[in-house]
Amino acid sequence: MSSATVDVTGAPPRTTSPDEIRRGERERRARDNRIGWAFVAPFVVVFVMFLIWPLVHGFYLSFTAESITGAGGELIGFDNYAEALRDPIMWRSLLNTLWFTVLSTIPLVIVSLILALLVHQGLPGQWLWRLSFFMPFLLASTVAAQFWIWMYNPQLGLVNYVLGAVGVEQIAWLQDPQWAMLAVVVMTLWWTVGFNFLLYLTALQNIPEQQYEASALDGAGRWRQLRSITIPQLGPTTVLIVILQILASLKVFDQIYIMTQGGPGGATRPVVQYVFESGFTGYRFGYASAIAYIFFALIVIISIGQMRLTTRRSA
Repeated sequence: MSSATVDVTGAPPRTTSPDEIRRGERERRARDNRIGWAFVAPFVVVFVMFLIWPLVHGFYLSFTAESITGAGGELIGFDNYAEALRDPIMWRSLLNTLWFTVLSTIPLVIVSLILALLVHQGLPGQWLWRLSFFMPFLLASTVAAQFWIWMYNPQLGLVNYVLGAVGVEQIAWLQDPQWAMLAVVVMTLWWTVGFNFLLYLTALQNIPEQQYEASALDGAGRWRQLRSITIPQLGPTTVLIVILQILASLKVFDQIYIMTQGGPGGATRPVVQYVFESGFTGYRFGYASAIAYIFFALIVIISIGQMRLTTRRSA
């Protein structure tokens, strides 16, 4: 199909052929693509330089004996991976990471849901409650960790002072292998629960009020509404929070390193800290890279398992 262009001077109209129309469309798309790539290019450059290239180079280093000085860059095959799989410290740090993930994820989901429900029910001074629950999340990890180091001080800390008032003996929270991990988990709960609380509160506000009104007409009480309306409606948000929390907990490093340096006796050392120590304290970049990629493979497996489980439940 062709189009005609009307000329006001009286000349006969010029007919545009289908080939010309298609050529013009191709030129327009090419121009749009060039403009689009011009806008995207800065991000692509930064993405490649600071994510893709480090991933590729780190994977290459895992097959070498390179040190922090640059020496020993020759290829040694899978020797680093074989050594890591035989390394008891690597396995213990990996178990510490998984244990921290289990201990932190469950209360961070449950407590944030309870706080969101309390605020959503209309507690007096809602702005103060929201600010109080979310404010710790805005603190830097160093500030939050130092605050709890003072709280856990065996002689002068507030925690032992309160426990002593009810007749409990003083506990060296960060120096006792039995309590150190739990102490870090409590600090992490106080520090990060505000983010999950905000997600839950937003989801609660998006539940249609008509559902509660209709159920109330049918005689449903608050507990029945919670079980039959609120919890099911929060399902997608809960899945999102669980996934984000597991991934965040698996990468734990800051608060543990600041509060316990991985001790006492390696009781709280996470795998990320062992990667750091192997690379920057032991000067073995190749070995540290191998541990990092073993850990990366574990995260991928966990993520795939979560996705399949979520998809199966949704179906």
